[in-house]
Amino acid sequence: MNGADRLCDLLLANDVDVCFANPGTSEMHFVAALDRKPEMRCVLGLFEGVVTGAADGYARMAGKPAATLLHLGPGLGNGLANLHNARRAETPMINIVGDHATYHLQYDAPLTSDIESIARPMSNWVRTIASVDAMDRDTGDAYAAAVSLPGVATLILPADVAWSPAAETPVERTERPLPAAISEELLGTVIDALRSDQRVMIMLSGTALRAEPLRAASAIAAKTKARLMAQTSNARMERGAGRVTIEKLPYRIDLAVETMRDVDVLVLIGAIAPAAFFAYPSKPGVPYRDDCDVIHLASSASDLPALLSRMAHELGATEVPSPSSPGQPTAAPEDGALTGESVCRMVARAIPEGAVICDESISSGASFYGLSHESAPHDYLELTGGAIGVGIPLSLGASLACPDRKVICLQADGSGMYTVQGLWSQARENADVLTIVLANRTYGTLHFEMRNVGVNQFGENASMMLNLDKPDLDWVSLAKGMGVDGGHATTVAEFASLLKTGLARKGPFLIQASI
Repeated sequence: MNGADRLCDLLLANDVDVCFANPGTSEMHFVAALDRKPEMRCVLGLFEGVVTGAADGYARMAGKPAATLLHLGPGLGNGLANLHNARRAETPMINIVGDHATYHLQYDAPLTSDIESIARPMSNWVRTIASVDAMDRDTGDAYAAAVSLPGVATLILPADVAWSPAAETPVERTERPLPAAISEELLGTVIDALRSDQRVMIMLSGTALRAEPLRAASAIAAKTKARLMAQTSNARMERGAGRVTIEKLPYRIDLAVETMRDVDVLVLIGAIAPAAFFAYPSKPGVPYRDDCDVIHLASSASDLPALLSRMAHELGATEVPSPSSPGQPTAAPEDGALTGESVCRMVARAIPEGAVICDESISSGASFYGLSHESAPHDYLELTGGAIGVGIPLSLGASLACPDRKVICLQADGSGMYTVQGLWSQARENADVLTIVLANRTYGTLHFEMRNVGVNQFGENASMMLNLDKPDLDWVSLAKGMGVDGGHATTVAEFASLLKTGLARKGPFLIQASI
């Protein structure tokens, strides 16, 4: 029994039984320990951004942390973009990052770096295990931080701590911390506002966007005339026919300002105060008025379903408005050349019940959310932190968490290339993922942003930086090279045929939808 064995046993004792990994030399003792623990499922990612994005998707759907295994500071650095997204999603995750032996750091070997400083901006909690004697305490603290904050915990494992002998004492499960308490004073203020003539918006995120809490929130809105709104980007939503329909605050600041123009009181439940994604000349940084009263009632560290149930009881909100009705799918598009909207319409009509949608379609798939309100009941996962390249790995992790559910990844072509290696992991794990690449051969969002700052004519340099052509990307060949079968569609009829094939198959399949 060494320190690496002890760490594995501690993770397993806390039901952390999946490890997404891209290890290196400093992690070999931990890899050997994992080899002795068949209860731990180990999933290799060929790039660290795949590893961290897959751990994010797994935890969002499993409701518990996955572990990652990363190699020193550079390996951690390669995974930071999707750790940023996971932190914004408030995803519970435990990163195990190997380091040089403590006595070797003095030599400043080529891979030496300040790992804590690299980890801290994208982690809610960071610690280096100083000795094998601290293993139980530090691992327990990492688990508690991941599930209670909730968010990303990074535990740094020096090689000599991993190989040092460890005591073979019983391993104890870490007690899961209680949810954060709600301020009774703030709750009273919110109840008073809801009973007043003020125009109140309740903005939701986190577990407040599951089916039952949404029913309670809908009853509150019906009773008090408050408006419900989800924040712009959310880790997970339970949606579809028979469930409460909720709009999201628009991404574009002009539309968001118009949406919130009449809001006197903004109540945040699991959400953060909205802000423009970027600053623009002569545009506001936030969408709400200066005189709007913003009340941070509860974070995701609180029991949001219990809070909404309590609020509904106190307000006498017992009648839930009729949810959306099944049998009213969005209209099918006519045959012809594919567009982003026609792809979204066909997918919205075809979603099987219980599916998981991982949406990183960005500009080309902007219509999907509104078109899928009446789709079969499904879970909806999306890009939360704005760092592109999460869709393919997110769908891998979600599929491993829910192997009996079809996962559909709506993937923009530009962002998909950031973590295209995730297709190989999908094939290796036989993940039941249908990846639909909306291939517009451009960074569409950047075209919009250039125009948003007043640039309407693009010269050669700008075009070369904003377009994905010369040569065009061949996604079907890329997928097949990594073991994923697929097909290419340019028309509605071609896409409809491939969509039917992809949904019927068990295992990974990719459709390149050229729009």
